[in-house]
Amino acid sequence: MTEPTRDSVVTLREVTVETVRAICKLSPTPHQERFVAPNAVSIAQAYFQKEAWFRAIYADDTPVGFVMLEDRSLLDGVEPELYRGAPYVALWRFMIDGRWQGQGFGKRALQLAIDHARTRNVPQMLLSYVPGEGSPEPLYRSFGFEPTGDMDENEIIMRLALN
Repeated sequence: MTEPTRDSVVTLREVTVETVRAICKLSPTPHQERFVAPNAVSIAQAYFQKEAWFRAIYADDTPVGFVMLEDRSLLDGVEPELYRGAPYVALWRFMIDGRWQGQGFGKRALQLAIDHARTRNVPQMLLSYVPGEGSPEPLYRSFGFEPTGDMDENEIIMRLALN
């Protein structure tokens, strides 16, 4: 198998019994570990929270990251929780393995996650991040996410209008 390059096609794929170990082995750089939970924890959480939608991020056929969304429409018979009066999809987890950072895979994967959120017919996408040097804030701002002024414990909440 050839290693991915900047020109590789980025896709979001289901995590399967054949791929779960490889996805769990992915990790950010050591100084970024405080910003995101390990993929194994995220996958375990997803199996107990029906509103979790998660995918492995691939560059060509190489797993390079992980994304998980909160999509309350996946809950049976439950009205969507409202944030400031509007339904939402939230970016719960997003990471690119340290080995594969700097090649544009994160930007393309985040665009795919936003595109998926748009299919859910909600007016906004939310996320939160831990502030600090090396945080993903610049990436999120480059996509148009803006701070809401709210916090979730020590995390800053950002919003992107999807309409």
